[in-house]
Amino acid sequence: MKYSIEKLTPVLAVLAMFLIWEAACDAFKVDAFILPKPTAIWHALIEYRASIMVHSWQTLWTTIAGFAGAMAVGIILGCAVGSSIMMHRAFYPLLVGFNAIPKAAFVPILVVWFGTGTVPAVITAFLLSFFPIAANVATGLATLEPELEDVLRALGATRIEILQKVGLPRSMPLFFASLKIAVTLAFVGTVVAEISASDKGIGYLVVSASSSMKTDLMFAGVIMISLMAMAMYELFAWVERRMTGWAHRGQQSHV
Repeated sequence: MKYSIEKLTPVLAVLAMFLIWEAACDAFKVDAFILPKPTAIWHALIEYRASIMVHSWQTLWTTIAGFAGAMAVGIILGCAVGSSIMMHRAFYPLLVGFNAIPKAAFVPILVVWFGTGTVPAVITAFLLSFFPIAANVATGLATLEPELEDVLRALGATRIEILQKVGLPRSMPLFFASLKIAVTLAFVGTVVAEISASDKGIGYLVVSASSSMKTDLMFAGVIMISLMAMAMYELFAWVERRMTGWAHRGQQSHV
């Protein structure tokens, strides 16, 4: 019973937020153009469902494409930087410096190189999401205790074997934590590019709705982005629980 209540808590919290939102709009007579009520947003979701689904699918697969590339590059960079002191000193500051650059500044450059459309959105999603993966994998490998490495070497383990059998498994909790963060950032990158340089996707839908003064449709698009990001987050959380259950024993004992 306690487990069921805990599972329902997020749903109840969201419902409470929407009820308060609806009541506040009625009580303060907020103009729908400024802040539409949740019921108005729901009606927009129903009325424009065909268009919303088309644009949502475009945003989803674009984000997945960029995120897949970020995951591949992030793992390779993280392993290289985390397993070598020289690589860490050479490349980690560059990664931090690159991550500090606002990725929206790259969109006009990508448009010049690749034109408008899907490609700039995929690349922007990639640019925004690969750093958390690389940084967390590198941190997980770099924080392997020197004493443990010495013991494994004394037992005859090579550097590659230490990486495969100890370093990578110990990095898995950090890796999955970075995936949950990175996938939400990938959606941000996709939408930023779609707003500036695309004729499809949720970002484009929001801009189009804004030009038509359809605030309810704008909010509907934003909610669809949130739902997709939450779904991907929960997917990786589920995989994390299955693959790194040993790292969550304390949490599992409470449910």
